[in-house]
Order: sequence, then structure tokens, then C-alpha cells
Amino acid sequence: MKLSVCIPVYNFDVRELVYGLKNEIESQNLSAEIILIDDFSDRQFFSLNSEIQNVVNVFVPLDENVGRSKIRNLFLNYVQGEYLLFLDCDGKLIQENFLRNYINFLSQNSLTDALYGGRKVPTEIPDQKHLLRWKFAVERENLSVEERKSHPYLSFQTNNFVIRKKVLDKIPFNVSYSNYGYEDLLFAMDLKSENINIHHIENPVLNNDVEANEVYLEKVKESVASVSAMLKTDAVKNRISGIKLVKAFEKLNFFPFNNLVIFFFKISTNLLEKNLLKGNKSLRYLDLYKLGLLFKLMKS
Repeated sequence: MKLSVCIPVYNFDVRELVYGLKNEIESQNLSAEIILIDDFSDRQFFSLNSEIQNVVNVFVPLDENVGRSKIRNLFLNYVQGEYLLFLDCDGKLIQENFLRNYINFLSQNSLTDALYGGRKVPTEIPDQKHLLRWKFAVERENLSVEERKSHPYLSFQTNNFVIRKKVLDKIPFNVSYSNYGYEDLLFAMDLKSENINIHHIENPVLNNDVEANEVYLEKVKESVASVSAMLKTDAVKNRISGIKLVKAFEKLNFFPFNNLVIFFFKISTNLLEKNLLKGNKSLRYLDLYKLGLLFKLMKS
């Protein structure tokens, strides 16, 4: 069995991650390869990562930015392995025998089609200007393997997962939604619709790039726009009905006085954003902010 490590790269120095993976492959004589596809990064990052072109097995620079979904599907054109391990470019290896852990699990569980290893963020609390994204990761994303197993599809993320090649070939990422946000959930629900089980183990990577509050809120806006587009598509909307944001929207949307609800969100969204930029607010503010954005988009 061969494992293909697939890393989509965009505006990040991926050298440390690649050297760490290469070291484990060579020191343990693993049957694994490393493939990078650069999604039209800025010149400074492309120049840095050009150093490792001869370290990896395949390095593909794109001449235009294709987005988070399409770039993952492109790896099918270059991999040799039976399984693809996808890693975000801002990940950092923190688990001993990281690749070996995946290979051992797959060897012992030969019917596995999809597998998620988890994520962590630095334990040190950042300054308030970078606190919001960190809080969200700690409280909502850094789940234990037991918690993830209780909701295997809703707990799935694309930062650190393995997929059988023939499964991804049959069920690729939906390229209709190229922007940030919820493409991982939609992919998980596409797997669910085809009765593909997602397994979970404890084999996390560290999310090594905690964004500033302003940057993260822009991504939040982008992700809510993706949800809005999905909800307006009949073939997709039922597949995202399980997420909390959609559940809250649908419940309030059928509220007898929903015009009052919409008015409340219209006048409060800017205030919520100002509070969130401070970084030290409860994530309930973020939940309300997302809901307000979704109402605006769905009612516009």
C-alpha cells in the first residue's frame, strides 16, 4: 500500500512541513510520496517553496487560482498511491510517527475509505488581536477523538484527512463552491449520501497560522456566503441541514414574527462585528453574527 501526501499550497512557507514528512518517509522507509500543487501563490512564497521542488515527488505550479475544492480534485492527476493524505499547508507535525500512524491504521483496517486525524492549535493564548480564531479552534474544532466519533460527518475537516483514491475519483469535491467555508462539510455529506464511513483517530497536526481577528472575520463572511449559495441550490441544501447555523436560520425563518428577527439582525450586525474584533468575546457573539449575515444574504 502506498500513501500519497497531498498538500495544496497558497501563500504559506511549506518547507518545514515538507522536510518533516520527507524525514519520516526516508528514516522509516515508508511507501509514501509527497505532491504539492501551488494555487498561484504570491511571488515571495512561490520563491521560498521553490527550494523544495526537488525534495518532493511532484511540484505543480498553477497559473491561476482555482480554489479550495478544485485544487484537491487535481491531485488525482498526479498521485500514485492507493490512499491520499491531504494536509493544509499551514499544518505543523506534532505527532510522533505521524505517517506511520496512518499507514498502520489503514493496514489493519483494510476496508477504510475515509479517515480524519484531528487538529490542534498552540496552547499559548495569543494577544487579543489574534484571539478570535484561536478561541473558535479551541472551543469548536479541537475535539477529542471520542467527541468526533459521536458525530463523524459533522466533525470532519479537510486539514488532515485520508481518502481512498477510487472514492475521491467517484465522489470529488463540489467545485461549484470555490470560496472558503463549509466545502469540507459538503464533501462529508456527499460521502454520507454514498454510505462512505468516515473513521476518526487521534493523529492531529498543529494549525500553525492563527489569523488576526480582521482576517478571520473576512473568512467568516466568505463562509456564510457559501452557506447562502448552498441553501439556494435544491440539490445541495438538504445535505447541509445538520449544521447549527442552518438549523437556527430555518427555525427563525418560520418564526411568526420573522420580520422582527430580520430587522434585529440588520441593526445589530455591525455592533456584533465591532465586539468580535476585540477578540475577547464569547463565541455566541460569533454565532449571532453569522446568523445575521445569513439572514441578510438570504433575504436580499
